[in-house]
Amino acid sequence: MPGATVLVVDDEPNILNVVQAYLEREGYTVYTAADGLTALKAARAYRPDLIVLDIMLPGLDGLEVLRRLRQESDVYVLMLTARADEMDRVIGLTVGADDYLTKPFSPRELVARVKAILRRGRGAGMAESTLSFQRLRIDPDARQVWKHGEPIELTPIEFDLLLTLARHHGRVLSRDQLIEQVWGYDYYGDERVVDVHIGRIRKKIEDDPAHPTLIVTVRGAGYRFEDKPA
Repeated sequence: MPGATVLVVDDEPNILNVVQAYLEREGYTVYTAADGLTALKAARAYRPDLIVLDIMLPGLDGLEVLRRLRQESDVYVLMLTARADEMDRVIGLTVGADDYLTKPFSPRELVARVKAILRRGRGAGMAESTLSFQRLRIDPDARQVWKHGEPIELTPIEFDLLLTLARHHGRVLSRDQLIEQVWGYDYYGDERVVDVHIGRIRKKIEDDPAHPTLIVTVRGAGYRFEDKPA
């Protein structure tokens, strides 16, 4: 998606300069911020298509920035984390990040991740009928979900995952299949990202997230969407 706008947030000037140079070389418009408060102001001012967000920031850390962003925006967020901080990665995904990349990283890999995230974006295509089930209604074009007529707020990744499962109603999809269809075949990350996002979706759509009946786990195989067609 050349021409998209990316906000890069990191307190290390060298990382900001390198990432900005690589992204601009690919045709992206790039803005930068070196702390959390500046990042929030920049996100509101520039309305980027994607934010590259470091967790370790002065003032507001990246996780708090992400929490505040998710209160007002569904912008794609690629988090940067220290290699040892697996818990930060899990928390970041739980709060609403779309993907993560561990430091140190290759700028080329970061560009590939950005391309993969934006490629599945919200671009226009052929109109697709609303999927209607007994409990859920999913409008692919409006990217909206309702449960018993009440709107459900999902992040872009959560919506794409739910839509993919609903399109394959009654069929088991493995993590690899979900990654290929939602993140893209060139996704580099950990397949457990699927589990984290499924957990977030369940908290929003299930009557009892601990005992899901809409998205069920098929042990050793993957996930299956169970809501009955209306």
